[in-house]
Amino acid sequence: MAGHRLDPIDRKILAELQADGRMTNVELAKRVGISAPPCLRRVRTLEEAGYIRGYHADVDSRELGFEVQVFAMVGLVSQAEADLSAFEERCRNWPLVRECHMLNGEVDFILKCVAPDLSTFQTFLTEDLTSADNVASVKTSLVIRGAKDAPGVPFEVLEERLSRDA
Repeated sequence: MAGHRLDPIDRKILAELQADGRMTNVELAKRVGISAPPCLRRVRTLEEAGYIRGYHADVDSRELGFEVQVFAMVGLVSQAEADLSAFEERCRNWPLVRECHMLNGEVDFILKCVAPDLSTFQTFLTEDLTSADNVASVKTSLVIRGAKDAPGVPFEVLEERLSRDA
């Protein structure tokens, strides 16, 4: 499927699974309007092609005792590729860092971090993040509350564009 454009059924399968990755293949097939065997083949093909990277439970971090969520804006001393890669690898190994994105502009990286309490985050901030090799600056913003946390992509926008371009 690499290089293959997704057809409307593929996009509908992806949209449905993005909304509910636990539904049965029979239910998925019914929702997208095809029978179960070709639906399962399409899902397997989408997985093999990398369109579906995995299936995850959407857990409530606060209910699980992770009361603190922080965005950390990190500036590096050097933006040489080896240094960028080294920082990304370090982020992958820090459990409190849940997301790491390289940005253009004034900040090199933004990290989404969770911690059970401010003390745990403060320890991570001082002992790990700010003291890491090549880190020049860290600015943090504590999340007060979240208004939206939608996973994946907005398939409806893609469908509107495709129907407009047709």
